[in-house]
Amino acid sequence: MERAEILSSLAASGTDTAPERLTELADELDIPAADLLVVAGHPVPAELLPPERDAKVMRQFAYRVSHCNHSQLALLEGFVRSLPRVAASAPFVQPTSPYHRPAETGFGAELSGLIRNRGFGIRELPFTGLSLSTLFGMVSSREPSPHRRYQLCALAGPLGWTLSDLFAVANEPHTGEIRPVQHCHHPGRVFAAVVSLTTAQLIEAAADETLFRRLPGLRLAVPYESIRYCTDTAPTWSCTGCTSCRWPARATPPWRREAGAGSHRTAVLGAAVSTPRPGSPR
Repeated sequence: MERAEILSSLAASGTDTAPERLTELADELDIPAADLLVVAGHPVPAELLPPERDAKVMRQFAYRVSHCNHSQLALLEGFVRSLPRVAASAPFVQPTSPYHRPAETGFGAELSGLIRNRGFGIRELPFTGLSLSTLFGMVSSREPSPHRRYQLCALAGPLGWTLSDLFAVANEPHTGEIRPVQHCHHPGRVFAAVVSLTTAQLIEAAADETLFRRLPGLRLAVPYESIRYCTDTAPTWSCTGCTSCRWPARATPPWRREAGAGSHRTAVLGAAVSTPRPGSPR
């Protein structure tokens, strides 16, 4: 059975699958066991949930991660995975809003569970480009938005999920026509790595200037600038015209001012390629 079919089947009728089998399947699919339990509609054991920790600290840590380039993300992931695991006094309880009724079944409940498994409430999520009302609506009992596929594109990266996997769980078709605003799973890998860390350990990781400055290179000015260096998104961000990237014909994106006026520059893992815009002087 194909990977997408497995995930789609678990989302539809996973309660019939034993938790032990789901744990084995999670290893085979390289998906956190807690996530697969959520998809299948099973409760997640406390030992797989994040510990209780300060929401403000988690939000600040997520902000810091979203401004890292790929070298820094790899360094940070290795660092946090090396930290000792401390026994939690209590499991993480996801904050809720009194104005938005959370879904108890369906994909809204599954998405809320995936966010909780990373130790986030809606307000603690890193930058996604989605409004709070949109995010609350996605995990509520509302009818799905006609724009849900594009909304999922913005969430897949921070959750560390691939688009095809997340679309399968949401029962959405995954086609090449989707051009996500952002989809890089590397920040999501860091968020998955810190699931077991306490508030004090998050502060230690976020405050370590040596860790973030050990490698020379780009200091990012906007969240998720690193996607333009990522093999996840390189085909999407290969600009074939100004309409696809939403930048005016004679404007230069602020993160590529050094490319010069009239040129558009994309980068894949640090290898920059300059391509002239249509109608610009060569």
